[in-house]
Amino acid sequence: MTKIQLKRVYSDPEGTTANDGYRIYIDRLWPRGESKNTFHYDLWAKDIAPSTELREWFHQHHF
Repeated sequence: MTKIQLKRVYSDPEGTTANDGYRIYIDRLWPRGESKNTFHYDLWAKDIAPSTELREWFHQHHF
């Protein structure tokens, strides 16, 4: 069975990148403060991230 872990962008990889698994970044925006040279991801899945409209709605209505 495949193990899936959710992590924040700002979490450090566990050990080497090989030990940390395949990392998929799901967002339409580049993470604030992250350098393209140091941020490790294997796939940037922009197409399955929430739309800009949905993100803005959630930000306004999230308590």
